[in-house]
Amino acid sequence: MSKNTIEIRWHGRGGQGAKTAALLLADVAFKTGKYVQGFPEYGPERMGAPITAYNRISDAPITLHSNIYEPDYVVVVDDGLLESIDVTQGLKEGGALIVNTQRSREEIRTALRGFTGRIYTVDAREISVCALGKYYPNSPMLAAVVAVSGVMEQEEFLQEMRDSYAHKFAKKPEVIEGNMKALEMTFAAIEEGQAARERSACA
Repeated sequence: MSKNTIEIRWHGRGGQGAKTAALLLADVAFKTGKYVQGFPEYGPERMGAPITAYNRISDAPITLHSNIYEPDYVVVVDDGLLESIDVTQGLKEGGALIVNTQRSREEIRTALRGFTGRIYTVDAREISVCALGKYYPNSPMLAAVVAVSGVMEQEEFLQEMRDSYAHKFAKKPEVIEGNMKALEMTFAAIEEGQAARERSACA
């Protein structure tokens, strides 16, 4: 496997869109010229049940087709999973954990019982409600992964996402703009190096 390959593991619950986010990230990365994989770990995907999904993104062809056991990045779409799942299992030294939460990084670190790596927190609820009027964690968490991993340039990602939203929501321009606002707000929150809860995301 190429040393330039980035491996990402997603943790969420059925109905929250973790699987959809992984597939969308793969699609967007493919459009920027990357070799990609995006796939869920199949199981009883009932509403609310824990689910896992994966991404591999590389500059070279990917020949590995297993699950990901030592990810570079772990994305947690539901922070309630921290108490029941070891989300940091196998996370590479130098990697990072990205958590959708209203809790502070210090609170998240305490919940992880000994994890010493990098933690990024994003309040996807506040951001999506502000930008879209409803709670959709997909867009904020996608932007957070791109911002933290640097897997593609921010402007390139935003343009591809705008094209994707324009195709999907052709007759709903307000949904397109709302999603774009959510992406941009998340990039701003990550760049400031703070949890979204530490400031007013709608300010």
